[in-house]
Amino acid sequence: MNPAIPRRTALQVLGAAGLAAALPAVARAQSADAWPSRPITYVVPFTPGGSTDVIGRLIAQKLAEALGQPVVVDNKPGAAGAVGASYVAKAKADGYTLFGGTISTHAINASLYKNLPYDPVKDFEPISLVAFLPNVLIVDPNLGVRSVAELIALLKKDPAKRSFASSGAGTSTHLAGEMLADMIGVKLTHIPYKGTPPAMLDVSSGQVTFMFDQITAALPLVQAGKLKLLAVTTSKRMALAPELPTMAEAGVPGFEMASWQAVYAPKNLPPAISQRLAGEITRILQQPEVRDKLTNQLGMDVVAGSPAQLAALMQKEIPRWGELVRKSGATAN
Repeated sequence: MNPAIPRRTALQVLGAAGLAAALPAVARAQSADAWPSRPITYVVPFTPGGSTDVIGRLIAQKLAEALGQPVVVDNKPGAAGAVGASYVAKAKADGYTLFGGTISTHAINASLYKNLPYDPVKDFEPISLVAFLPNVLIVDPNLGVRSVAELIALLKKDPAKRSFASSGAGTSTHLAGEMLADMIGVKLTHIPYKGTPPAMLDVSSGQVTFMFDQITAALPLVQAGKLKLLAVTTSKRMALAPELPTMAEAGVPGFEMASWQAVYAPKNLPPAISQRLAGEITRILQQPEVRDKLTNQLGMDVVAGSPAQLAALMQKEIPRWGELVRKSGATAN
């Protein structure tokens, strides 16, 4: 037998094996090149009208223009965003399902829910940080307090006033109240509501002492004289209400929190699609009309962070809120 024949056959076999191994990578590249070829779904894990929904619809509209395919917003509310997040975690990582994530879905829920049906890190691909949203401390004008210091004095003096409302268990408005309770050393009763409007209604009528929420939700009632703002939760004052002191300035040093909004996809999204999405969203957030709406009309701090920046933020935020949840004993189960 000619000894060259087996050698050629072996080389041919090795070549075929190498080609077979390369085929999945080629298919993935071709798939990324062809993307998108059909409509994309942008899942918002909260009800229509809130900040996450407003951001989602704005990005969806601009993405559709940039990609040449419809981007349809699908609201899947429930359990502080866990319902929508769980749905996206199980979706195909093909670029046709996006998710409007928040500090609740991708930081707070990790420790607040004992049986969370998804993993914020393992089940999602970070695409882009979008914006930070400061909360404000809100009270009933008839409560008789004019500052954060006066509110704290009232909470320490009168056990009947030791209650705060939130837009739902597991939200940043919930954890802001728990943070204040921890920092002033007073046990407070958390009263969760199904959304911001009913919570604000009960605060404005004096049934609940205070709450934290976004300024845009509170402004109509503030202008009508039914609510009073005492401070902002971020480390610096906000452009929308520069007269409001920060919580630190108002007498609670170290109190700092900002809700945040971001875009995710199911884990293992092809890198080419991830990079394309991140680039398009960055360009969208740099458009003057988009920045004007988010900053001047909604009070947000637009950041347009990269996937790496979003991943780094989660690494810091998950343990931070986990510590507060453990200290406060807060739970959503």
